[in-house]
Amino acid sequence: MNATVKDPVPGSEPADSSASGAPFFSCKGLKSFYGDSFIVQDVSFDMREGEIVALLGRNGAGKTSTLRSIARASEPELRAGEIWLDGQSLHDKKDFEAALAGVQLVQEDRCIIQGLSVEENLDLATIAGKSGWDYERIYSLFPRLKERRKQEGTTLSGGEQQMLAIARALARDIKLLLLDEPYEGLAPVVRQDIEKALIEVREAGITTVLVEQNAVAALKLADTAIIMDSGELVFSGTAKEVLDNEDLRHEYLAI
Repeated sequence: MNATVKDPVPGSEPADSSASGAPFFSCKGLKSFYGDSFIVQDVSFDMREGEIVALLGRNGAGKTSTLRSIARASEPELRAGEIWLDGQSLHDKKDFEAALAGVQLVQEDRCIIQGLSVEENLDLATIAGKSGWDYERIYSLFPRLKERRKQEGTTLSGGEQQMLAIARALARDIKLLLLDEPYEGLAPVVRQDIEKALIEVREAGITTVLVEQNAVAALKLADTAIIMDSGELVFSGTAKEVLDNEDLRHEYLAI
């Protein structure tokens, strides 16, 4: 994994991925704005296929805006930079085109469709584009969803809705999974279920960017870590380096 780093912690420089060819996913010099507000400032990083990256930082650091920029959401507006996934450019695409190219963003509010059952939410995800995981594979990952497959999605518990949101992303032909605060408001036992599912997702070769305020939980799951501050990337290295560096965690993550 490669990244630009402002004032990097000694020893934190990521290994050069060029030896194994072009990275599976790459951001180069992303600059995104909300109106006149410069919110994502020259962010660059690379990822390997199947890697989990924890994208961390304090509230307002620009993490969610970075995810939305990658997913090609209408806001923030990406005004400079390049985004590449498996040899395809994303920076010149709209959100639905990025989704067809294999990008799926699971937002913090989960966006479960009211009035539709669990299975109808899953079916809706596959209307446009290629299908991904089938019911059997999804229910193997999330047995609770099988038990509630005919239940209206918005009546599920918070943890079950998070499972459904991830399952809906996996129902598409997906290469890059973007998760925004997947552990928010979840009981520890439910969070563990989500973590186990994400490990299986990694084993399936799906690349994942995880934004999470519970930094310790994210770091224990992730392979590598990126820390942002005031819209800029300030650290890139292994997750273990962040867990082992108390000064770094205190300065940028308040832990």
